[in-house]
Amino acid sequence: MSELTYDAVIIGAGVIGSSIALELARGGRRVCVVDRGTGPGTGSTSASSAVVRYNYSTWTGVVAAWESKFAWEDWEGHLGHRDTAGLARFYKVGGLILESPGQDRAKVLGLFDQVGVPYEVWDPATVRERLPLLDPGRYHPPKRIDDEAFWADATGEVTGVWTPDSGFIDDPQLAAHNLMAAAQQLGAQLRVRAEVVTVDRAAGRIAGVTLADGTRLVAPVVVNAAGPHSGAINTLADVLGDFNVGTRPMRQEVHHVAAPQGYGVGAPGPLVADLDLGTYFRGTPGDGLLVGGTEPECDPLQWLDDPDAYDRNPTQEVYRAQVYRAARRLPDLAVPEGARGIAGVYDVSDDWIPIYDRTGLDGFYVAIGTSGNQFKNAPVAGRFLAELIAACETGHDHDAEPLQVTLPRTGYVADLGHYSRKREINRDSSFSVMG
Repeated sequence: MSELTYDAVIIGAGVIGSSIALELARGGRRVCVVDRGTGPGTGSTSASSAVVRYNYSTWTGVVAAWESKFAWEDWEGHLGHRDTAGLARFYKVGGLILESPGQDRAKVLGLFDQVGVPYEVWDPATVRERLPLLDPGRYHPPKRIDDEAFWADATGEVTGVWTPDSGFIDDPQLAAHNLMAAAQQLGAQLRVRAEVVTVDRAAGRIAGVTLADGTRLVAPVVVNAAGPHSGAINTLADVLGDFNVGTRPMRQEVHHVAAPQGYGVGAPGPLVADLDLGTYFRGTPGDGLLVGGTEPECDPLQWLDDPDAYDRNPTQEVYRAQVYRAARRLPDLAVPEGARGIAGVYDVSDDWIPIYDRTGLDGFYVAIGTSGNQFKNAPVAGRFLAELIAACETGHDHDAEPLQVTLPRTGYVADLGHYSRKREINRDSSFSVMG
């Protein structure tokens, strides 16, 4: 059995794990990242819609997304390294958040005002004027397409909030690769096709991990950023006893169709977050439209016992549900018969808010429950974990006194207690991908 020694081991080379690797390497730590896949971002990150938006119901949720926006805008500057594979690109196409019952718009806009997120409130006439392909009809609640009520006429009209700084990252897998390449340039190591089989302890704290090939990676710090496999890693570590918030893997689909002519002129069309119909969509480079769902109550959620045992092909049932909903909002959208898209697995927390935290096992940290709505926050998530590790490893009691992190680009302070494993479930959450 070979044995290698590091300052930190990160389990998972998705966009979150790769960001953590970069920030720990910047802090001078010798880092090793291990992943079961073939390279950075080849797991759930590769299936991300990579949306960048700011509408959250908490201060920390908004400031984390807003801080990350500046990193995406200055991606090469954030990395401090130009990846020879190229750089992921932020398309700032703007986003429209349509109203629906249950949204606390006043609270979100109040946070936008405090943070300085630009926005405009659009009435139905403005929606028609600014995005003429959109139908502002009110169809709530979302319905299954086999329900006759799905085809009923609108019962009124919706308003929306336009955020011009919203958009998407064109290649989520490349973004993870960029972060990992920057970390490697600072000395971080990456081991792929590497499965963790034990989480090792010594003297009551973490001691490293052992891989399936018998290699032992010795380290005083281990970070679980294993995405949909994070629950299995936590079980190996036996740390779940004091978690108030759990995580589960969930299968999800995103579909790709041709955008209607005129949806985006010379650039991809904008993001539309549509809880009124239970869908979201955004343009893609090359005149396409990416369509996903917002987990409306009428749709069964596809929870998985095994994150590796799922159908990796899009299904006709989910495709029709999501794309026909988008077509109600975009009447000129054609719905081809064959499903085209991707199926991936989210790592979902009970309230769809991630857990960025220490655990009851000293030296063992988690960045979990991130799938679905945290891709955008990857730049700041790495900083959160790096500062949390630095504080806890020098004696700070984060459970008793949650760490406050000053964000470098905006100067705002994020309360990491918001992401605690011991928090009460956030009842203000949408309990969907919207967070």
